[in-house]
Amino acid sequence: MTPRARLGRILNGGLHRLMAEDDAVFVLGEDVVDPYGGAFKITAGLSTAYPSRVFGTPISEAAIVGLANGLALTGEKAIVEIMFGDFMTLAFDQIVNMSSKLVSMYGRTLPVHLVVRCPVGAGRGYGATHSQSPQRHFLGVPDLHLFELSPVHDPAEQLATAIGLGRPSVLFEPKDLYGRHPLVPGAGSGIGVSGPFGRSQWMRLLVGAGEGAAADVTVFCTGGTLTRSLEAARALAATGVAVQLFVPSRLFPFDLEPIVGFVAPGSLVSVVDDGPGPAGWASAVAAQLATYLWGTIRRAPVLLSSAASVIPAARALESQVVISAADIETRLARELETS
Repeated sequence: MTPRARLGRILNGGLHRLMAEDDAVFVLGEDVVDPYGGAFKITAGLSTAYPSRVFGTPISEAAIVGLANGLALTGEKAIVEIMFGDFMTLAFDQIVNMSSKLVSMYGRTLPVHLVVRCPVGAGRGYGATHSQSPQRHFLGVPDLHLFELSPVHDPAEQLATAIGLGRPSVLFEPKDLYGRHPLVPGAGSGIGVSGPFGRSQWMRLLVGAGEGAAADVTVFCTGGTLTRSLEAARALAATGVAVQLFVPSRLFPFDLEPIVGFVAPGSLVSVVDDGPGPAGWASAVAAQLATYLWGTIRRAPVLLSSAASVIPAARALESQVVISAADIETRLARELETS
């Protein structure tokens, strides 16, 4: 992963590499063919280079995933693009009642090489039906693996891992990350990075303290909330608070065993989620953290999420609903003062 390339371009390169290396890989979705190349240009150039394996489809998310299921069942490898993650609800039945069940419902384990990609999240003023983070709706489904694009994970590697699992996967892609560069801390950045740890490929970022130092605050966040969490961590570090952040490549199934040892006794723990509270990824992680760390941290993990509201199209109103760096900083500072 080159720091000079943007994450969207790296993801596009990963798709090109997969299709060049494996004739079994197919790409399906609305408007994925050139010259459009997808709503966010992630599939640009694929139909020109591999015209027989890139299918522009009708506007029917259930039909797209249904066709992908058929390809996967016959031994092919299907990568689906859903234009906006909000429309994943239209494919929910195919993903939950078919894709995930195909692995084991026939009395023996079948490989199902399927990845459903979808842009998620707000920040662009797209309004209530094009700005949601629907990850929560797919958590806990057996044999369904959930990944999320992250500035500290190589998106091409995430995609290759997901398609190679032999299990249906969803790759959630926060829209505001497409145009960002990978986060590659260098000299003078004040950020220490280590990892990955465990099956979830957790990356650890340390702000305001040297490697090996105990952190006052531990933040678990998704790839889509990492930049905001990191901004909040830098603000806290400026006041003398050491913060460590953990961000996974794989949202589910997640494993906490490899990283709970980094949490210092008596420290503050928080989990940040882009979706509306209280249910969701943050709640699932916090529940397991409370079990692992009961009696060692200063209080139950603090859940931070966007407001339980539709997302307005007006940018000024949108910013009041979606969790921000200032929200994270303010809440954590208050918890440090009162607990």
